[in-house]
Amino acid sequence: MKIRKTKDLLDTIINDDCIKVMAEMEEKSIDLIFADPPYNLQLGEALLRPDNSNVSGVYEEWDSFESMDAYDQYTLAWMRQARRLLKDDGALWVIGSYHNIFRVGKILQDLGFWILNDIIWDKVNPMPNFKGTRFTNAHETMIWASKSQNSRYTFNYEAMKALNEDTQMRSDWHIPLCTGKERLKDKNGDKLHPTQKPEALLYRVVVSSTKVGDVVLDPFFGTGTTGAIAKKLGRHFIGIEKDKAYIKGAQDRIDEVKPVKDRACLEYMTKKKMPRIPFGNVVERGFLQPGDMLFDSARKHWAVVRSDGTLKSDKAEGSIHQVGAAEQNAPACNGWTYWYFENNKHELVCIDELRVALRAERGL
Repeated sequence: MKIRKTKDLLDTIINDDCIKVMAEMEEKSIDLIFADPPYNLQLGEALLRPDNSNVSGVYEEWDSFESMDAYDQYTLAWMRQARRLLKDDGALWVIGSYHNIFRVGKILQDLGFWILNDIIWDKVNPMPNFKGTRFTNAHETMIWASKSQNSRYTFNYEAMKALNEDTQMRSDWHIPLCTGKERLKDKNGDKLHPTQKPEALLYRVVVSSTKVGDVVLDPFFGTGTTGAIAKKLGRHFIGIEKDKAYIKGAQDRIDEVKPVKDRACLEYMTKKKMPRIPFGNVVERGFLQPGDMLFDSARKHWAVVRSDGTLKSDKAEGSIHQVGAAEQNAPACNGWTYWYFENNKHELVCIDELRVALRAERGL
């Protein structure tokens, strides 16, 4: 069997069975896999609204399996290939509903993947339960897993925090279903694909767990949401899809995406990447003086600045981090955000602002 080089497949959609194609691909060559596999919804008779009109469900052949065992074997087959293709520090996202996600999660763990999070996609505009026999199914679950427990996977924490107005991103994502102009339609004006995912969902996936230039594989490409977002954010994609109608819709959609020309617009500054500024530099520069008092935001704790850039309190002496931790009886503390000084108006100002000023002064 001739191995397909990943570089030859970048930014293309392959019309074939995903398990077959993945078996032919170069191992350990993919940074991230996003998988939206069949859910095996097991729908029987048509769903009806109270007025007897049809509900648009998933009745396509690709979502039908003879048994749970057949579905499990299918999941095991594509996931084995996914594991083979991922780089050692790569990761996998897989989305599903209550019909399949628990079976998928078990198989994923059995293969040695290490679950990092389960993300709840809370659909703000879910389809109601017309029969009134169950709760409205208002969410889907995504599993984010690294290839192994020791993988140095990518997580752009600061970027996700920035997307969330400088608040740590939670594991419940409130995003509406794909509707309006974003929803692809066929020539009859009907949905081209029954389970097209919203771009906002993939935007978070790609931003959170890839770097610019990374390769994202989607083995169940559908209408190409993964490819469109990858192109928009300066990542490469490889899509695999059996349905030619889906491929045409996906390709037309991706062709309309205009890539960002300025790569700098795709990057982001993280605290880990920012030049390190010792607290002693703040004292050297005269922003604070030996003997100045620092407080926590509630003025419950205090410490004195010493000439060497260390602090001294009733409980401890040492760095801004060590003394901050001691004051709280905590194992660790970020002293830059814990300590405040009093300005001329007797207002408390976080010492991190002094670090920002130093960086600006140095052109960093």
